Amino acid sequence: MRWALVKVCLAVTVMVVVAFAIPLALVVKETARDRAFSNAERQASTVGPALAITTDRRELQRAIAITQAGADGRIAVHVPAARKRTGPARGAKGAAPHGEMRVGHSRAPRERLEAAQRLGRASTVAVEGGFALLRPTAVAGGRVAVVEIFVPDDEVTNGVATSWIVLAGVGIALIVGSVAVADRLGTRMVRPAERLAGAAHDLGEGKLGVRVPEEGPTELRSAAVAFNSMADQVVRLLANERELAADLSHRLRTPLTVLRLNAASLGEGDAADQTREAVAQLEGEVDTIIRTARQQKAQSPGAAVTSASDAAEVIRERMGFWSALAEDEGREARLAGVDRPVRVPVARGELAAAVDAMLGNVFRHTPEGTAFSVDVHSAEDAVIVLVSDAGPGIADPEAALRRGHGDGGPGSTGLGLDIVRRVAESTGGDVRLGRSVLGGTEIRVWLALHHGAGVRGGGRVSHRLRRRRRGA
Repeated sequence: MRWALVKVCLAVTVMVVVAFAIPLALVVKETARDRAFSNAERQASTVGPALAITTDRRELQRAIAITQAGADGRIAVHVPAARKRTGPARGAKGAAPHGEMRVGHSRAPRERLEAAQRLGRASTVAVEGGFALLRPTAVAGGRVAVVEIFVPDDEVTNGVATSWIVLAGVGIALIVGSVAVADRLGTRMVRPAERLAGAAHDLGEGKLGVRVPEEGPTELRSAAVAFNSMADQVVRLLANERELAADLSHRLRTPLTVLRLNAASLGEGDAADQTREAVAQLEGEVDTIIRTARQQKAQSPGAAVTSASDAAEVIRERMGFWSALAEDEGREARLAGVDRPVRVPVARGELAAAVDAMLGNVFRHTPEGTAFSVDVHSAEDAVIVLVSDAGPGIADPEAALRRGHGDGGPGSTGLGLDIVRRVAESTGGDVRLGRSVLGGTEIRVWLALHHGAGVRGGGRVSHRLRRRRRGA
């Protein structure tokens, strides 16, 4: 495209230069010619007054000598001889030529001089080395003299070659300038297009971080903006897809936990061992899927959640699921604060996944017989969900909240608490870990009812909660 633009500009500029330079060159040539003959006319005019006064050779020589052309020997005056009357005896009807006086060096042919005398019109005739201007002038006695001015070729073409060289130089400069400008414009257009094509190729090869500078003409800037927006959308879609794969895989941990615990109560025997081995293998495969998705996932915030659900209903349902397993393991489970609807700005499925992740951690990371409780506390601007246990607690709470890190325990992928954290942050709240009143870990989830009010609202609810617990 760059060279095509250069060729187009080159062709257009050459046509314009030719269209203007050739007529201008001809005008310059004609102007120089007219200037030379006009100067010759002025030289001839200076001799006319002398011819009107006298036809004496000496006087004419002096009149010619004072002119520039006469000093250069380029003026000649042709004066016809006087006519004489003849008597009736000879029967003559008019005068006969007696001869012609010529002053100066003549170059014009004789017949052209006679034609100028006869017709009485100025004319120009080509002679050796230039041109001869013949100008008839009336003299005494009704005669017509001819003033001949020689105009050499170098005077006719004086300055023409220089003017043509200047015109050629200007034309070449215009052509070179147009090519240079076209090349710069082509570069300005081609480079952004090449960068855009290269970025598209890199993106197709999986280099998701490639972006295009928004430079160049308006159209290419718009294309760069659209490409960058598309690349960002591709990254977000891939991140969401990998996030969803990791989260869905983590949700499989809930039924796997039940299977593992049930398998542990099967006793001894080949069937029981095979069942436990199969559950362990399945759990290992799920962990592999979770870790692989975590490694490939590009860091990006989760999509905003716009749906709502009843936290009390969801928690009652999930506690009903886990209560059967808790009874089998001899765990004491307590539920409070779900006797009335509690609306939160979280989708039902997301909230259920978060509750399962917290309860699943209790069953996976605490010994059998460990008590746990779930409390829901609501206020005007926030809802707090507390999951407490009487287990050994978490050694590094901050590390446990980082996605993919986990608490270091066996079978931990580090995604459970991250699911809970993302659900809380989608509302403007957050998650904190601490020591529970039961002696183990307490997971405190703040769900803001109005975005941005989670921390403030959670602080007030937490203060009331602490006073209530101390009163209890």
